[in-house]
Amino acid sequence: MPLVTIEVIKDVFTPAQKQDMIQKVTDTMVAIEGEALRGVTWVRVQEIEQGDWGIGGKTLTAGDVRALAAGKAA
Repeated sequence: MPLVTIEVIKDVFTPAQKQDMIQKVTDTMVAIEGEALRGVTWVRVQEIEQGDWGIGGKTLTAGDVRALAAGKAA
């Protein structure tokens, strides 16, 4: 049974967006492994506190991620 963990910075994604992630990742796993595994495919979204995540030595906040998504430098 597959277990997929998606780690995101807390307060970046809405509950609806997280549900969309779960559905789409499940669909992708089923496309690879077969429909019989849909019922036992686990997907969890784990939120990491702002400031507990960094890239290139710089910690990131939800605001930084939103700026990156908007095409602006964080």
